[in-house]
Amino acid sequence: MSRTVPEVKAYAGELNSTAASLLGFLHGGPASGYELVGIAEGLIGDFWSLTRSQVYRELATLSARGLITAGPVGPRARRRYELTETGRVAFAAWLAEPPGPEQIRYPLLLKLAFGSSIDRDTLRGYLVEHRVMHERRLKRYYDMADNIDDKLLRSTVRFGIHYERGVLAWMDEVAESLDVPDAEEG
Repeated sequence: MSRTVPEVKAYAGELNSTAASLLGFLHGGPASGYELVGIAEGLIGDFWSLTRSQVYRELATLSARGLITAGPVGPRARRRYELTETGRVAFAAWLAEPPGPEQIRYPLLLKLAFGSSIDRDTLRGYLVEHRVMHERRLKRYYDMADNIDDKLLRSTVRFGIHYERGVLAWMDEVAESLDVPDAEEG
C-alpha cells in the first residue's frame, strides 16, 4: 500500500506523542492496555509519563481511526491491540517529523526557584529525598544498559545515565550553596 508524501504527513500531524509511543510499542507485537502501561513505565517512564487513563483513551482513539485493531475481550476484561498497516504508516510519518523542543517539568526546580521563601533545612530535606530517587535511577540505568542489544535504545539509557550523573553533581552544588549564607543574611 503506497502512500503519497502529503498523505503520510497528514498521518503524522494527527498523532500526539502519547499515541505515537503506543504505536511504537505495538511494533513489538499485540499487547493489552495494561501491558502497554507496563512497557511504557519500564522503557520511557522516567522521561515521558503516560497515565493509565491516557493509554486507554488513546487506544480507543487509535482503534476508531483504524491505526490499531482491538481483539476480543480476554481474561480480566483485557483486550489486546494490534498495529495495522495504516498505523505503521502513521508511526513512520510521526518519526519523520522534527521532535520539537524538550520541556522540563521538574518540581524540585520549581521549589528551588522560590527557595528564598523556604527555610534551608526544608530545602536540604528536598535535596536528600530527590538524591535518593536519582541514585536509584542511575543504578537501574547502569543495570539496563548492560542488557540492551539495540544500539539506539541503549543510547537512550546512556542519556539517562549522563542525565542522572549531571543531576547528582548539580545537587552537590546546590547543597554547598545552602551552607553559604546569602549576602543579606551575613
